[in-house]
Parts: sequence; C-alpha cells; structure tokens
Amino acid sequence: MDALFYTVTVLVFAAVILMTEGAYLWWSGTHGGGARRIARRLRIMSGVAEGESERVSILKQRRYCGNAALDAFLHRLRLANAIDRLLIQSGLRWSVAQAVCMSAGAMAGVFLLLQSRLVPLPAQLIMVAAASGLPFMLARRARHQRLIKIEQQLPEAADFLARAMRAGHSFNNVLQMVGSELPEPLSGEFRMVHEEINYGVPMNEALYNLAGRIPLTDLRYLIIAVVIQRESGGNLAEILGNISHIIRQRLRLIAQVRVLSAEGRMSAWVLGLLPFFVMAFMLVASYEYVSILWTDPAGRTMMWISAGLLVAGAAWIRRIVRIRV
Repeated sequence: MDALFYTVTVLVFAAVILMTEGAYLWWSGTHGGGARRIARRLRIMSGVAEGESERVSILKQRRYCGNAALDAFLHRLRLANAIDRLLIQSGLRWSVAQAVCMSAGAMAGVFLLLQSRLVPLPAQLIMVAAASGLPFMLARRARHQRLIKIEQQLPEAADFLARAMRAGHSFNNVLQMVGSELPEPLSGEFRMVHEEINYGVPMNEALYNLAGRIPLTDLRYLIIAVVIQRESGGNLAEILGNISHIIRQRLRLIAQVRVLSAEGRMSAWVLGLLPFFVMAFMLVASYEYVSILWTDPAGRTMMWISAGLLVAGAAWIRRIVRIRV
C-alpha cells in the first residue's frame, strides 16, 4: 500500500510539473512579444483599429490547442466539440485544452488533499469525479448568466432594429449600428455577425451561426422572422416591433413566476446543502465519531442509501420548483 501511495504521489507531482510547463509555454506562445507583433500586423492588415479586438478568426475551424497534432486529435472527439460549444456560449476565452488541463489539475489537487484523511475509496472516486467537473460547472454558470443578460437586452435590440429599419437603413448597416450602440454582451455578438458578413459569409448563414452561439428561443424567433422576410418580403420593422413586445411580456411573466417560486427554490437549496455542511462540521469537530459511517459495513450501507435518497429528493424538488415559461 505504501509503495502504491508513493508511486501515485510521484506521478501526480510529475503531472503538475508538466501542466505548469505547458501553461508557461502556452502563455509565452500566445501572449509573448512575438505573438503580440503578429497580432498587431494582422490588425493592421485587416483594417481594425489598435484599440479594437478582432472577433472573427480568418480560420474556418477554431483551434482547440496550440499543438497541431493534439488539435487535430481533439477535433475528432465529440466531447471536445461539446466543450468548445459550451465555452463559446459562456463567453470565456478558454480553449478546450485549457479546460481539460484545469479539470486534470482539480482532480490532482483533490486527490492529494484526500490522502491526509482516511476517506474510503468510493468517496474518493466521487469527490475526484466532482472536482474534474468543476471547470465545466463554472463555464455552465458563466453561460447561464451571460444568456440571462442577452435575454434582457433582446427587447431593446429588437426595438433598435425596428427604428433603424423605419429610418431607411439597410439591414447590414443596422447590424453594425447595433454592434456599436448597445452594451455587451449582445453588441459583441451582432458585431461578430457583421464581421462574418464582411468576410463573405452569407447573411442567412451568419444569422444561423448567431443562433448557434446563443441558444435562446426569443433570439431564434427574431432570426427566423428576419430570414423569412428576406425570402418572402414584408414589413420587417413591424415584425421586429411585435417580437419586442412578445419578449417583454414573456420576461415579465418569468419575473412573476420567479417571485412566486422563490420560497420553494430557497427551501430546495437549504435542504440540499444542509447534509454536506453538517458532515463537514462533524469531520472537523469529531472525526472519530463520524468515521464509523465508512469504517463499519452498516454505516457504509446507510451512506449509500442516504446518497441515493438525497439525489432523488433533489431531482424531485428541482422538478417541482422549475417552471418553464
């Protein structure tokens, strides 16, 4: 057992050293003097001002890693594609390789931390697996907050589009105006659409790419209305005004539902987190008293049953308090 422990410790130490070296090489390759000079030349050639940032890459395919061989390997994995889509929707400037490295580092850190306590192997595996998903949980939270901001900005954007269309501007110019007038993060997405069109991407495809980056039903309604109007004609300004009114009414209804379900959601958080806080307190206050839960067979059975009931109760409460509008 000691030999296995020391072997795993050495391997984890080597993995941390390699990850640190990889992070340094990535930083020097993307933020070093040479990388800055290349980026400055590309900005000058593309006509972008010094203070602005180019949002659209001249490459059709996003890079998942700085290493060409590893990047080609990651592009063949469906999981890497899903991670990249999550990172795009969250607005984080991570690459897939960075997210995977952070996940591996969290796993190694939790594993080393657990060696100081006599925690049973199943609990160690569960905690290490949970640590591996921590970066992706942060990305999902950033994605959720970003989508909420964009959803709140959509009515103003639809009204802006409608007013600009009534004033006689073309839709391409309207996209540029929205990208420069509205606040982030929605303005950056419309700016990206305008830049894709300038690169030669058809307008319908650029709008569909916008719907892929922002998976909101209201935005898809707006994009579908624009695409249909471009194919069949009609008063686009009036359509956008009606969509803006519908989005505002829906957001008002969502706010009312959240107020009415606030007590249930708070109860769900308290009931879900209370066992973990109590267990953490007992581990610090009286470790010998609570250690019988994983040293005795009956205690381990009770823990597995409790974990199953906790997961089932959390899923049931979430189903009750989550009201889709």
